[in-house]
Amino acid sequence: MTATSECIVVLVTGPDMETARRLASIVLTGRLAACANLVPGIESHYWWKDKLESSAEVLMIFKTTRVALASLERCVLTEHPYEVPEFIVLPITDGGPSYLDWLKAQVQSSISVEP
Repeated sequence: MTATSECIVVLVTGPDMETARRLASIVLTGRLAACANLVPGIESHYWWKDKLESSAEVLMIFKTTRVALASLERCVLTEHPYEVPEFIVLPITDGGPSYLDWLKAQVQSSISVEP
């Protein structure tokens, strides 16, 4: 295992598989993440506009890097149908070296560093 602070996981929920597939395609085509897992069939319970709500949702799990985070967030917030989409960032504190190297290579190949 290799410790890293460069790699992160981003959690985003969406209303259905069609939306999740569309967002995953946009994110991956833009190389803002190396991988997207779509987990259908979750049930979310939450407060919205002073009312307790529940709905079926799809969880999108994006594996990316800190370098790509701002671009990924802009993309998700622009393309997502929710007024306030979930966007939660979790650090990857350890992982298989080969996988983490692959993850970084997939994302870094598209990121240009601005001066």
